[in-house]
Amino acid sequence: MSDANPNPHDAGQTPAEPGVKAGHSYDGIQEYDNPTPFWWNALFIGTIVFSPIYVLWFHSPYSGNTHAARYEVALAANLRKQFGELGDLPQTGDTVVKYMNDQKWQAVGQATFLTHCASCHGKNGAGISAPNLTDDLYVHVKEPGDIVDVLQKGRKAGSMPAWENRLHPNELVLTAAYVASMRGQDLQGKNWPGEKPIDPWPEAPAE
Repeated sequence: MSDANPNPHDAGQTPAEPGVKAGHSYDGIQEYDNPTPFWWNALFIGTIVFSPIYVLWFHSPYSGNTHAARYEVALAANLRKQFGELGDLPQTGDTVVKYMNDQKWQAVGQATFLTHCASCHGKNGAGISAPNLTDDLYVHVKEPGDIVDVLQKGRKAGSMPAWENRLHPNELVLTAAYVASMRGQDLQGKNWPGEKPIDPWPEAPAE
């Protein structure tokens, strides 16, 4: 009985070799000219074109689109729901100092700063197109309560925006507390006309 599928090698035959050969061989091995499919090349080129967009969008130091930044924003949004336990915070220097080292509520100030202030003051507060917030030199601030006033009313004919109609009053205080906490890092930043050294922040008021 004959085999329905004979092995061509057993019969001394060379199996059929479909396709076009590339025209060269290495150690007797023939290479077929099988080009990469168009869809694969298009996908590869697409990833190259998309990669700088991805890097700028998700990894820019001035962007709030990283997973960590979005988590901080979500955390701050959740904490805002708890503003009821704070009541209406007095917009005073004592309140700013009181919350300056409160890790729980600083998350709100930090998220607000990164969302609205980092584009000018820098993510770390060292300043880009606005004053350095990490040293002892200030233009419009002499005591912690002045930070709240600057946030509320703005300065320099709008170059520092007024936020009193765009942020919750408690957010203004907590953002001021976060800004005040940046002082003392002395990061290298841009000097600003009119800056003058001010006294250290006062001690936090007793509970």
